[in-house]
Amino acid sequence: MSQANPAQSDAIWKLLESYRPNPSAPDELLDEFGQLRPAWSGLLSHLAGQTPETINSWFKRGDMYLRDSGVFLRQYTNDVSRERPWPLSHVPVLIHEREWDEICRGLTQRAQLLQQVAADLYGENRLVRDGYLPGRLIAQSPEWLRPLVGVDPPSGKYLHFLAFEIGRGPNGQWWVLNDRTQAPSGAGYALENRVATSRVYAEHYAEARVHRLSGFFRDVRASLLNLRRSADNHVAILSPGPYSETYFEQAYIARYLGLLLVEGEDLTVVDGEVCVRTVSGLQPVDVLWRRLDALYSDPLELEEGSKLGTAGLVGAARRGTVSMVNALGTGILETRALMAFLPRIARHLLGEPLALSNIATWWCGQAAERRYVLDHVDKMMIAPALSTRMPFDPDETTVLAGELKSSVYKTVQHLIDEEGENLVGQEAVSFSTSPAFVDGRLQPRPMSLRVFMVRTDDGWSVMPGGFARIGPQEGSTVLNMQKGGSVADVWIISDRPVDTRTALVSEMTAEPRAKRGALPSNAAENLYWLGRYVDRAEGFARLNRAYHSRLADAESPSSPLLRHLSAFMKRIGLDTSEAMPAGLVSAIDSASRTAGSVRDRLSPDGWAAISEIVDTVHDEDEELDPGDETARRMVWLLRESSGFTGLVHENMYRFTEWRFLSLGRSIEHVMSLAWALASFLDPGAPDGSLDLALEYGDSTISHRRRYAFIASRKSVIELLARDPLNPRSLIFHLDVLKAHVEALPRAMENGHPSEVYSQLLRIHTKFVTMPQDAMNSAALLALRSDIGAFSDCLGRTYMS
Repeated sequence: MSQANPAQSDAIWKLLESYRPNPSAPDELLDEFGQLRPAWSGLLSHLAGQTPETINSWFKRGDMYLRDSGVFLRQYTNDVSRERPWPLSHVPVLIHEREWDEICRGLTQRAQLLQQVAADLYGENRLVRDGYLPGRLIAQSPEWLRPLVGVDPPSGKYLHFLAFEIGRGPNGQWWVLNDRTQAPSGAGYALENRVATSRVYAEHYAEARVHRLSGFFRDVRASLLNLRRSADNHVAILSPGPYSETYFEQAYIARYLGLLLVEGEDLTVVDGEVCVRTVSGLQPVDVLWRRLDALYSDPLELEEGSKLGTAGLVGAARRGTVSMVNALGTGILETRALMAFLPRIARHLLGEPLALSNIATWWCGQAAERRYVLDHVDKMMIAPALSTRMPFDPDETTVLAGELKSSVYKTVQHLIDEEGENLVGQEAVSFSTSPAFVDGRLQPRPMSLRVFMVRTDDGWSVMPGGFARIGPQEGSTVLNMQKGGSVADVWIISDRPVDTRTALVSEMTAEPRAKRGALPSNAAENLYWLGRYVDRAEGFARLNRAYHSRLADAESPSSPLLRHLSAFMKRIGLDTSEAMPAGLVSAIDSASRTAGSVRDRLSPDGWAAISEIVDTVHDEDEELDPGDETARRMVWLLRESSGFTGLVHENMYRFTEWRFLSLGRSIEHVMSLAWALASFLDPGAPDGSLDLALEYGDSTISHRRRYAFIASRKSVIELLARDPLNPRSLIFHLDVLKAHVEALPRAMENGHPSEVYSQLLRIHTKFVTMPQDAMNSAALLALRSDIGAFSDCLGRTYMS
C-alpha cells in the first residue's frame, strides 16, 4: 500500500487524537508501539480531513442499503420476537493478507484435525480407547448421536462447511475461541456487510485492494453441487423456519446461490431416498445444507418431539442417499471441554502442534486438571463442560471466578470439587480492540472474528474476510448482537491488485438455477396465501375508505347507505367503529407472516413494500379521526399495496411461484367481489349502492368512460362481472385462473384435464354462459361458493 504523505499523516493522527486503546490488550489499528498498522493507512487517509457531516452521510448510505434490502436482526425479548435494524458498525476490521495467510494455514490444519476426530468418534473410536478422550465426556454429550455411529457420509467427509470464532490473544497472536461445526451461520450476513460497507466507502473501496468474497461463494456452490449423485437432483438448504434468528440469512444465501430453501415438512423419505414435496410431485434431494441442529432433524430416531425435522432422515443418511452439510452428529466437535484435549490429539493424529491455539482449557473431570483449576480459579472462567456456546455467551451461566465475592467464590470452589465432570476452567478471555465510530469519534471496542471455510476438490477454501462482532462498550466481554453488540465487515488488504470479479459465475456450475415446477408445496401455499391476504387487505381498505369518505361528506352513520355498508363490513369482519379495523390489520399481518416464509422468493423491493404496509397500519404515533383523515390513510395504504403488487407483476419471474401468488390474488378477488356485488346489487339495497359497488371494484372512471354518469344495475353487472377487458371484473380473473391452472404441472393427466382443472373449467363455462338477467345475488353467492371449493381442490392437489 502506498504510504500517506506528511499532510495526510498529520490529518490521520488528528483523526486518532481521542483513540486510546487499553495498553494491556492488543489493538487492530495500532501495534504494540502505538504505530499505525500498514493495512489501515489507505482507509484512514480516506477518512482524514473529512467533516463529521460528510462521514455521517457515508454511513447513511450503508444503512439505507441495509434497510432497503430488508436486512434485519430478529431479537427475542420475553419470548416475543421483533425485527430491528441490522446493527452495522461502519468501520471495517482491516487485516493484511500476510497475517491472514497465517490464520488460514492454522484454521486449515484445525479443520483437518476436526474431520479426523469426527471420523474416529463415529467410527473406530480409537481416541477414547487409547486415552486421548474420556469416554464418559463424549457419551454424556447430547450432541454425540448414537444412531449415527458407523454411518459413513457418501463423500467420506464429515465436514464440508465450517466457521471459527477467533480473537487476538494478549501476546498479539490469534487464537480460536470457538469451533462452529453444527450448522454455522453468518456467511450471508458477511456478504451483506460487505455490500453495505463498500457503499459507505464507495469512493475508496474500488482502489483499496480488498480481496473480494465472490470467489468463496463460487467455491461453496460448486462444492455443494459436486456432492450430488445426479445433476438432475436438488441441493437444498434445510431451515428451522421463518422464526429462526438467522432466517433472513438462510433465505438470502438460498437466493444468492440459486438453491432450494426447505423446512422439515417440505421433505419426505421414500424408499430410503430424501424427496422434496413440490407442486410437480416428489423430486429427489441429494444434498442438504442444514441450518437445523442435528438433534431435531429426525423425530423418528433422534428427538421424538421435534416438529422441525423429517422422519427417516437418519435412515437416508445411513443408506448414503443424502449428503448432509455437515454430517449429522458433528455438533459434538463444538463441545467446550473438547478444547482441553485437542492440542494433544493434534500431535497424535497430525504429528504436529496446533498452529493456531485455542483458549487454554481444563476439564475438571480429571483430578490433576481439577486441582489446577482450583489453584488458579481466580484467573479462570468456569463454564459448563458440554456447552457449545461462545465464552461469555449471555444465554448461559459463565462465571469469571476472580470477580466473585469471597462467600460465592467458596461456593464455586465447592462446586468444582463436587461437579467437576460437568465443568471446565478456561483462561479468561481478553478481547483485542478495533476502531468504531462512537459519537463522531474513533474509539476502541472489543472484537472477535468469525471466519468461514468450505471444502473443495482442492482442499479447504477460506473466505477472505468474514464478519467481526463488536462489543457495545470498551472492556465489554459480551459481543452478542442480542445484547447490544454490532457487526463489522472484515477487509483483507493486499499489496498487489486483487481479482475484482463479483459475479457468481463458474463454468463448473453454468446450468439452469431452477427447474420448472421445482417449487416446494409449502412455499406454493405461502405464496398463494400471500396473494389472497394482499388482495383481501386491499378490498378491506377500499370498503373502509368508502365508509369514512361518506362520513366526511356529512352523511349520517344512520343513513340507509351507511347502515347497509356497515352491516356488510361487519359480516366480513370489519368494525366501522375502528378507524383502522382489526380485520384489516389482521389481513396485513397475515400477509407479512406468509411473505416472511417465502422471503427467498421475493425481491428486496417487494419485501420493503410489504414492510412499509405493515408500518402504516401499526403507526402507534398517530390516532386517526373518523371521516376524512381515515379515508386519506386508506388511500395511502392502497397506494402502498399497489406498489407491492406492481413490483411483483413487473419484476417476478414468470415461473411457478408467480402463478401461485397470482392464483391466490385472483381467487380472493373473485370471492370478495362476488360477495360485495351480491350485497350492493341486491334489489333491496339503498340508493348509492351501485356507486359503492363501482368504487369497491375500482372501476368508477372506467364506468364513466363507457356508460353514462348515472350507474344502472345492468351497466355495473356488465363492467364488473362480464367485461373481459376490465382487470377488476369477475370474468377477467376467471380467465386469469384458467390460464394459470392450464400452465401448472400435472394440469393434464393422460391427455385429460386433472380434477382441479376440470373443476375450474366447469365454473368458467357456467359463468360465461349465464344470461345477464340470471346474474342475481344468489348466482353471485353460488359463484363465490364454487370458487371456494375450487380453492380447496387446488390446495389438496398442490399444497402441503
